Amino acid sequence: MTEKNILETPPVAKKEPKKLSIHDDTRIDNYYWLNQRENQEVIDYLNAENAYTKQVMNHTESFQNTLFEEMKSRIKQDDTTVPYKLNGYWYKTRYEKDKDYPVYVRTKETIEAEEEILFDCNKMAADHTYFKLGGIAISPDNKLAAFTTDTVSRRQYTIQIKNLVTGEVLDDKIMNTTGSVTWANDNKTLFYAIKDDVTLRSHKIFKHILGTGAEEDVEVFHETDDTYNTFVYKSKSRKYIVIGSSSTLSTEYRVLSADDPDGEFQVFQERQKDLEYSIAHYNGYFYIMSNSDGATNFKLSKTDEHHTGINNWVDVIPHREDVLLEDIEIFKDYLVVNERENGLNKLRIISWDGKEDYYVSFNSETYTTYIGNNPDFNSHTLRYVYNSLTTPSSVIDYDLKTKQSEVKKEQEVLGGKFDKNNYDSTRIWATARDGVKIPISLVYKKGISLDGTNPLLQYAYGSYGSTIDPSFSTIRLSLLDRGFIYAIAHIRGGEYLGRDWYENGKLLTKKNTFHDFIDCSKYLIEQKYTSEEHLYAYGGSAGGLLMGAIINMNPELYNGILAAVPFVDVVTTMLDDTIPLTTGEYDEWGNPNNQEYYNYMKSYSPYDNIEAKAYPNMMVTTGLHDSQVQYWEPAKWVAKLRDLKTDSNLLLLYTDMDSGHGGASGRFESLKEIAMEYAFLLDLEGIDA
Repeated sequence: MTEKNILETPPVAKKEPKKLSIHDDTRIDNYYWLNQRENQEVIDYLNAENAYTKQVMNHTESFQNTLFEEMKSRIKQDDTTVPYKLNGYWYKTRYEKDKDYPVYVRTKETIEAEEEILFDCNKMAADHTYFKLGGIAISPDNKLAAFTTDTVSRRQYTIQIKNLVTGEVLDDKIMNTTGSVTWANDNKTLFYAIKDDVTLRSHKIFKHILGTGAEEDVEVFHETDDTYNTFVYKSKSRKYIVIGSSSTLSTEYRVLSADDPDGEFQVFQERQKDLEYSIAHYNGYFYIMSNSDGATNFKLSKTDEHHTGINNWVDVIPHREDVLLEDIEIFKDYLVVNERENGLNKLRIISWDGKEDYYVSFNSETYTTYIGNNPDFNSHTLRYVYNSLTTPSSVIDYDLKTKQSEVKKEQEVLGGKFDKNNYDSTRIWATARDGVKIPISLVYKKGISLDGTNPLLQYAYGSYGSTIDPSFSTIRLSLLDRGFIYAIAHIRGGEYLGRDWYENGKLLTKKNTFHDFIDCSKYLIEQKYTSEEHLYAYGGSAGGLLMGAIINMNPELYNGILAAVPFVDVVTTMLDDTIPLTTGEYDEWGNPNNQEYYNYMKSYSPYDNIEAKAYPNMMVTTGLHDSQVQYWEPAKWVAKLRDLKTDSNLLLLYTDMDSGHGGASGRFESLKEIAMEYAFLLDLEGIDA
């Protein structure tokens, strides 16, 4: 492929037909060869696609730079997080002007004390195109910090240990971990999870003794079921080391006294099919959030710490049909419960002495609130976060005794142009084809007319029970200020309206997710928020699957599509148990080795359902080192679309050759890809400034 051809015409991937057969059914995959990451021909093809994207978008380069600088200008560059207290020290993270990475610091006893720099990630990242500090775990005596780093973007972290007294990084080095480390109470024993070299499934927990080689580490748990992942942490009470195992629909925990790291872990409650639970320790009891006894929306129980089996669990907050129990936070004198009712977050405060039980009040229909970082067990202060589609994020400290709130920090939007009073947000309800009401959160600049001419970007995710709450974004302002409406469709597959909302958007009901999104699009058009000529859709990862499905089903509804790291080759991926995530996700998508699931999956898999017809304008992005959705899925998808589509609309593929699922690691570098995506949308609308 010559340079001249690359720049004048779209790349054309060669066809090498491969037969994929199962259940007496054969699929022909002409682009299977693209899954060879080390093959230079594959790299050349991806580079050719990048060159073509650059050429097509060349006339927007100045605009992209304008958007980038605009987004960057809203960010407070010399920013600092609100400090939190843990074990006698105040910890905070700060950013410095024109630097991409955070600096982690602490002060002793008071916030005003002399600052101690723990890690300057700008220095640590200097020799790497990608850098991520995964986690920091401070030893109980405050003298050591275990830290983890990833320089490839495959989420395979290396553990090292820093002596905070001398500043020396010790010789201990442990490779291929999940990025999380847990100290026992003896200040010398560490627990961590490692990943399978091929599938990247976290499958083993090891114990490391300070000063010894990693080869001497002792395996304390092996998760042999390849549908489960394992992890380890310490209870907030600091009394227990906890090993967890989780699949999509089942969990199991093991506990060990943090004072006895050489002891034997005891099973808390053995795994059962469809039993999900999580545990927190307080004052001689474990508190358990679970879906036991048919508690679809979860309930809270407790049990004596020495009798942990399910037969001993006693309800504290029973199951409710209309309220989803999402999270709890335990303090010495209070229990805080994060609930969701009718799609809205609620914070419930319960005193252990039984005298108080009330909700923190919020007065909006498009807000988001959640429990923040509260590591201090003895505190009387609840830290939570609040924001909305029009209101920047605030970190709020709520005094549980006096019931007084203090805004510790409101996100600053720099540039001098932002005024939250210039924007409106609302929640509307579309009716899906089966009669179910689907909520949509909207934000837009005040004064728009509902005449069908507004450009609108519709976003959703719709998988894994992950709820997309209506939250604030400084980046999004670049669209809103240019006339775009932004819509979040709270479709089935998430948990916005409770656990049933998730259950009715997965496995053999997965198509509800796609139908909901399409029916929301039709409603937005019907209500004249936008029209087919001005409607755009965006989704990433499993939301990229959503994009692939909707354009196969109703391509005529959309003028443009943004698909980020899209999971589009569903059948082939779910049949390959060597790919990261596959086996652990059978409960989400189904196991296609079962013919019923295979047939259903094949009926919606975007890659398998491309037809010779017109498709919208599309920009597809991915990362060469993506560990969640392998780069070849979007690459194959684009290649097949190029071959079959009958339109002359744009089809662009951009591969970040240095990063993975989350994109670039620097806080500003990642904005460049967003600026390119926004320029793509705005250019389709004829907006160039």
